[in-house]
Amino acid sequence: MSWSRFKQHYYHNTDLGLALDISRMDFSDDFFDSMESRIQKAYADMDALEKGSIANPDEDRMVGHYWLRAPELAPSEDISEEIRSTLESIKSFAAQVHEGSIEGQTGAFQNCLVIGIGGSALGPQFVAEALGDPDGDQLALYFFDNTDPDGIDRTLANLNTELGQTLCVVISKSGGTPETRNGMLEAQRAYHEAELDFSKHAIAITGADSKLDKVASEENWIQRFPMWDWVGGRTSELAAVGLIPAALQGLDIDSLLAGAKAMDACTRDTNTAKNPAALLSLMWYYATNGVGEKDMVILPYKDRLQLFSKYLQQLIMESLGKETDLDGAVVNQGIAVYGNKGSTDQHAYIQQLREGVHNFFVTFIEVLKDRNEPELEVEPGITAGDYLKGFLLGTRKALHDNGRQSITITVNEVTPHTVGMLIALYERAVGLYASLVNINAYHQPGVEAGKKAASEVLDLQHSVVGYLNDHIGEYFTPEAIADALENQSDAEQIFKLLEHLAANPSRGFERTGTGTDSEFGCP
Repeated sequence: MSWSRFKQHYYHNTDLGLALDISRMDFSDDFFDSMESRIQKAYADMDALEKGSIANPDEDRMVGHYWLRAPELAPSEDISEEIRSTLESIKSFAAQVHEGSIEGQTGAFQNCLVIGIGGSALGPQFVAEALGDPDGDQLALYFFDNTDPDGIDRTLANLNTELGQTLCVVISKSGGTPETRNGMLEAQRAYHEAELDFSKHAIAITGADSKLDKVASEENWIQRFPMWDWVGGRTSELAAVGLIPAALQGLDIDSLLAGAKAMDACTRDTNTAKNPAALLSLMWYYATNGVGEKDMVILPYKDRLQLFSKYLQQLIMESLGKETDLDGAVVNQGIAVYGNKGSTDQHAYIQQLREGVHNFFVTFIEVLKDRNEPELEVEPGITAGDYLKGFLLGTRKALHDNGRQSITITVNEVTPHTVGMLIALYERAVGLYASLVNINAYHQPGVEAGKKAASEVLDLQHSVVGYLNDHIGEYFTPEAIADALENQSDAEQIFKLLEHLAANPSRGFERTGTGTDSEFGCP
């Protein structure tokens, strides 16, 4: 590592307030020349996408999350106007909630319960954590982001007597996402038990004429906002999905959008040395040999950004984790992403990163501004923030000294504009990298396969429960039930299903015996 190499490969954009250091990646001097034709093709692919090409042939749809912060770039005036009018509706709705002209049954809304999963929760959670202020937020945000009953109960316990002042935002493009539907039904029950009308506390963000859209219309919910088929869940944070929770929280959504728009403009530059998203994507390609050979570790040295790695995990892994390429060849592409925050990780997995298996590269996220309040010196001339910077720089050096490679992204401070920039930076890097390795970043067949498999398991449960209900008082081994259902291959699944049912007394099943010798029945 040398000062001259650092200067040569240090990108700094004063207007954006962002810097990118790739000097600690050990690429050779001819790497960029060798990748020039590929990255130029990626720029052309991205340009076609932004102009409205069918970027997702599996679903015959465009991919237009870039238009959300630049409606004028949309391929039709209808789409442009819909984006603008939706943004105005979001602002108007949030203002009415804040001023109390839209309120709950027991008073002005104080809380917002977001019911969603995946991209309908990760983005809003990340932004809420990054930009929230417990003393300044207009509404406190809570989430149902799973179908775990205990998790749902814990969230409801936090709301407790305030349901009548809690606005529920139900998010599902199709309206049929099981986890979101389950969360909605659990919320409806809680409101009913509190003698409240759920419909007077609920809004929907969904596709036109979806199941959820119809339910919200028939039950006369407060309002409905659109989800468009040209915006995927993992790129929906700057659509209604993310903007409504942010606006209700009281965040500056115009600044979020402006930050993303500024980054989009910068990352359209076809001069790679001036394009931070291109530099990122090329470093990913170099580090993983273009075939996912190494994991990506995200280490933001800022508590506010602790959910960034979780957000990027979905954005990157769902986008890049593909079995086949655009030509139909089996490639099993992807980059595994994990991380937490510094300096917490000094006391967790940094030991392995420095001395263990070398199957990763690191991205440090550095924030220059420590706090708004006057600094406290924890030692003469040294603040807590100085220690945080020391841990970042020291860890980066310690890793590099032992042959571990890293990228460093530096921002001035965590603001709505900065968060919008970071979201757009990684969205663009994902799109460019997908082109470099010839895959479709905008579909998710593996997710759909998982949903189908879960549905088949629940169908099996219905059959098992039906069989036991027809034989009250009798007890059977999983093998016996599988034989009776004429599907011996399901014995293991039947065992796991009945183990779960028997562990929950309200379901009405019992277990005798232990382990795989257990028998199950309805007493």
